[in-house]
Amino acid sequence: MDSAEQHLARVRRICAAFPETTEKISHGEPTFFVRKKVFVMFANNHHGDGHIAVWVPARAGAQAMLVSTWPEKFFCPAYVGVRGWIGIQLDGIDEAELLSHVNEAWGMVAPKKLRSAKG
Repeated sequence: MDSAEQHLARVRRICAAFPETTEKISHGEPTFFVRKKVFVMFANNHHGDGHIAVWVPARAGAQAMLVSTWPEKFFCPAYVGVRGWIGIQLDGIDEAELLSHVNEAWGMVAPKKLRSAKG
């Protein structure tokens, strides 16, 4: 299994733990949804950018802070970066931190009743 496949397996395992998560290919990449809303997009060298990463929505101001403080881990992804999403370089982040960002992303897009049911 190559590095990208290992990272994708890790992302799948994390995302599958969240209620009502589905995966399908969107824009050529494995993408994770909660009730038809994207909360994680896997990106394997997207358009030759050199990153094996995930793209996730982030709270206002988080992108600028993360990218400026830890540029080896975080970047502004193509297309969705202008909307505040962050790119997370998967070989630079541990399991707990990745889970934290995925949890935040899921919570931003999941319906309120589903978030409440998750506890």
